[in-house]
Amino acid sequence: MKDELFTMMGELPAMSPEVMARMKEEANRNLLRMKHFSEMVMNPQEPKVGPTPRQEIYRTNKSRLWRYESRRTIRTPLLFVPNLGISRPYIFDLMPKGSFIEYMTQQGFDFYLVDWGVFGEEDNGLTVEHAVTKILPRLARKALESSGASEMSVLGYCMGAPLSASFVTTHPEFPLKNFINMAGPIDFAHVGLFGKWLAPEVFDVDKYVDTLGSIPADMVKMGFKLLKPTMDVSTNLNLWWNLWNPEYVSGFNALNKWANEYLPFPGEFFRQWVRDFYQQNKLIKGELVMGGRRVDLREIRCPVLAVGAKEDNIAPPACVKPLIDAVSTRDKEYVELPGGHISLIAGRGASVHCWPKVASWLAARS
Repeated sequence: MKDELFTMMGELPAMSPEVMARMKEEANRNLLRMKHFSEMVMNPQEPKVGPTPRQEIYRTNKSRLWRYESRRTIRTPLLFVPNLGISRPYIFDLMPKGSFIEYMTQQGFDFYLVDWGVFGEEDNGLTVEHAVTKILPRLARKALESSGASEMSVLGYCMGAPLSASFVTTHPEFPLKNFINMAGPIDFAHVGLFGKWLAPEVFDVDKYVDTLGSIPADMVKMGFKLLKPTMDVSTNLNLWWNLWNPEYVSGFNALNKWANEYLPFPGEFFRQWVRDFYQQNKLIKGELVMGGRRVDLREIRCPVLAVGAKEDNIAPPACVKPLIDAVSTRDKEYVELPGGHISLIAGRGASVHCWPKVASWLAARS
C-alpha cells in the first residue's frame, strides 16, 4: 500500500515555481495574520484620527467651526457641512492618506468644517429650523470673515446637504459661489428602507420623542445596522483576509473606532427631521418653511454639483439626483460614482473617484 502511494505521488507533475512562490507567500501571510490578530487582542492600540492640523475659529453652544491648515492657493474658501448627530465628523479626516480634508487642503482649498457637536438631554429643544436659521448662519459668517473672501462654496454631505440647501435658499444675502450635494437626500420619496421604516403609517415620531426625549445613540446604531444586517460578518471576513497587511489593519482600526461611536439625536430635531423631510417630503415639494421663509431650491443659482454613490442604501442616487432639476442654474452636473454612503468619501476608492472629481470641479469655478 505504501509503495503504491509513493508510486502515485511520483506520478504527480512537479509544481511550477509560480505555484511554489504563491504557497510561500500565503504561508508568510498566515504568519502575519496570526501576529496582527494577537496584537489586536492582547495589546490593542487607540487609533490616531484627525491628523490634519486645524484651528477652532468659532464656537456657539456645542457647535464649533474648524479651519484646516492649507496652502490656500484656491481663491474661494469651502464650507463643509456634515450631518448633525448620528456620527462624529473625524471620518472626513480619518488618517494620513485616507482623509478627504487632507486631500482638499493639499489641493490648496481654504477648508472650513462645521462640527455640530455632541448634544445631550439639555438640547432636546433644538430643532432643524434652529440649526438652519441660527447655528449654520453664524458659522458660515464666521468662516467668511476668517477667510477674508467675498464669496464661499458650500459642500453638504448626507443630512448636511438638505440642511445647507435650506440655509442658502433662506439666506439670499450669503454670497454663495458654488454648491455641492454629496450623497445628500433631496427627494425623500426615494430614500429606500429608511423611508419605509419612517412612514407615518408605521412610525409614530411623536410617541418616540414624547417617550424618550432624545433618540439614544444605541437606537441610531440599531437603525443603521438593520439596513445591512450581514455587514459585520462581511467586515470581519474582509479583515481576516487582509489581516496580513499592516496598512489595512491600521485603516480598519481607525474606521472601526468611528463606526462604533454613534451619537444621539436631540428630540425636537428628530421630530422635525422625520416629519418634514421623510414623512411629508416638504423640501422637494417647495413646502418647507424655515425662519418664516420658504425653502425654494430654485433660488440656488450658482454652479451645482450633485454626487451620488451607486451602492448607497442610506441616500440612494434616486433621492440625490433630483437637486439638479430643482435648481435654476445652467451650470449643473450630476455624477454617480462607485461606492456606498461612507466609502464614497472615506473608502479606499474615494481618493481615486470622488476626491479628484470634487476638487477639480470646484477649482475650475473658484
